[in-house]
Amino acid sequence: MPIIEVVNLTKKYRELIAVDNVSFSVKEGEIFAFLGPNGAGKSTTIKILTTILEPTSGQVIVAGHNPRNARDLVRKSFGIVFQDPSLDDDLTAMENMQFHAALYHLPTKSQPLRIREMLEFVQLWDRRNNLVKTFSGGMKRRLEIARGLLHHPRILFLDEPTLGLDPQTRKSMWDYLREVNKKEGMTIFFTTHYMEEADKIADRIAIIDHGKLVAQGTGTQLQKTTHTTTLEAAFLSVTGSSIREEEATPADHLRQRRRIWHH
Repeated sequence: MPIIEVVNLTKKYRELIAVDNVSFSVKEGEIFAFLGPNGAGKSTTIKILTTILEPTSGQVIVAGHNPRNARDLVRKSFGIVFQDPSLDDDLTAMENMQFHAALYHLPTKSQPLRIREMLEFVQLWDRRNNLVKTFSGGMKRRLEIARGLLHHPRILFLDEPTLGLDPQTRKSMWDYLREVNKKEGMTIFFTTHYMEEADKIADRIAIIDHGKLVAQGTGTQLQKTTHTTTLEAAFLSVTGSSIREEEATPADHLRQRRRIWHH
């Protein structure tokens, strides 16, 4: 049984159809990339999968549960690294981790060891008592990953996780995540604008455009079906080459995201 199953998923905002009858599944332990131009529906889909938004219609199952009626069970099953920073800059790295541990009800006795394990994993243990506002962008992203992995999730969602990071930090981040994927069999679902990232990292790739799923498969399969020789060429073949503007999303998205993790 897939760990993520999406059937005929649709999300509408009045006249705008952000996600249009999308269906796909993700196997447990798989690294799955979700690609699409700006405004294609990537972030809307990931927000539905992580219980931030409710679908207009269709069915979503995450780790065996429907987010509509088992929101808390779904949330316990995943960690998430948002596209925008979500750390508290006025707390230390340790305090951010402790807050997250309390939020996910990690047993008090096991918290110190697990927090140390994760901070050492992302090479931030020596900076545990420093305020996050003193961290570089790459350090903050590594801390967000450590926080997302803290409660042993079965799935890690990453929304544009390496956007704005330098190549060295991007490589280091994916080295960490591939190690966790291999060691713990954790499923990774990520969106990205970087073609080479999807091609090198993902087991399978789904491409969404104008809210519709237009292609899915391995990088090699996508190239074969589009008669191209690179993933970028395959991507342009199914989405076109015109420049897209980011779709405006309702203001309540941000309010929902800020509120959701404090319920």
